[in-house]
Amino acid sequence: MKITKLTTFVVPPRWLFVKVETDEGISGWGEPIVEGRAHTVAAAVEELADYLIGKDPRHVQDHWTVLYRGGFYRGGAVHMSALAGIDQALWDIKGRALGVPVHELLGGPLRERIRVYSWIGGDRPADTAAGARAAVARGFTAIKMNGSDEMQFVDSHAKVSRVLENVAAVRDAVGPEIGIGVDFHGRVHKPMAKILIKELEPFKPMFIEEPVLSEHYEALKELAPLSSAPIALGERLYSRWDFKRILSEGYVDIIQPDVSHAGGITEVVKIAAMAEAYDVALALHCPLGPIALAACLQVDAVAYNAFIQEQSLGIHYNERNDLLDYLSDPSVFAYREGFVQIPQGPGLGIEINEAYVREQAAIGHRWRNPVWRHRDGSFAEW
Repeated sequence: MKITKLTTFVVPPRWLFVKVETDEGISGWGEPIVEGRAHTVAAAVEELADYLIGKDPRHVQDHWTVLYRGGFYRGGAVHMSALAGIDQALWDIKGRALGVPVHELLGGPLRERIRVYSWIGGDRPADTAAGARAAVARGFTAIKMNGSDEMQFVDSHAKVSRVLENVAAVRDAVGPEIGIGVDFHGRVHKPMAKILIKELEPFKPMFIEEPVLSEHYEALKELAPLSSAPIALGERLYSRWDFKRILSEGYVDIIQPDVSHAGGITEVVKIAAMAEAYDVALALHCPLGPIALAACLQVDAVAYNAFIQEQSLGIHYNERNDLLDYLSDPSVFAYREGFVQIPQGPGLGIEINEAYVREQAAIGHRWRNPVWRHRDGSFAEW
């Protein structure tokens, strides 16, 4: 079997898909995306494709090694996301060729389903509380919310009060048993993170995500002792070498690599095993499309420390297309009682509606992060 072609599709709402074809008629799909940099990653996929054409797609580990180590400059969001999507597609081909799900090739599943959480939005406490109630009504037992809007290095106590009011409204709306993840989204700098982490303690967060940006991980030694809430981090880390320092410091309780950013299935399985050795939990980042979620679930199936999975059904980014729209059989993601089943079909376990992908790729997208500014006009982290 030989690889004959790689084709990328920029599709709404903000995703990038890649199809890898072979001379035996077996194709695989991947999702190599950096949100807001879809066309840049598509160009990186095209460059990496030069090496792959004519190669046997089943040599997944060797291809990963060459595509990572074969360039003098390596790592980072664009390179690792391009590699991630290709890796997902190669695993998809291998599973389809053998007629088994990817998790069977990784040693077989140790779970049948995994808990999922739903994003909730809203700018005011009443809106956020309503979103939380709606998610619980759909069967979710865990939700995640943004902790704050823009926040200066040292900001007002009024800003802190608004964060607390928002989280309190959600806790009151859903009761004590529903998990609430509070995402600081890298918007908060260390001085204010100290205050917020301590003040959020009474609301018993399921976790606090990205209390500071990953590049400021050294601040966690000051922040972690301020609350009993687990600290989660990792969506902006791209390899086991990025995670090595984070894990060795011992201040992170949950890691959140993204299977579409951190080198794909091949790399994230290794990252998960590293975290297990440090007794750190795994909650894969995935506010993305159906291929990314399917790849996450293959990893969740075999990672002992995986405890919950992010997914994008109905989130605010998905305005023109949602998670299930690109699937021939949307029922493959069987949500029930706050869990989703691990797909059992060959490869990634999903069937992509290619005709619809091509139709939507003709529309494409130019999604960009919003640019926020503080009241003084300076740039604010989004």
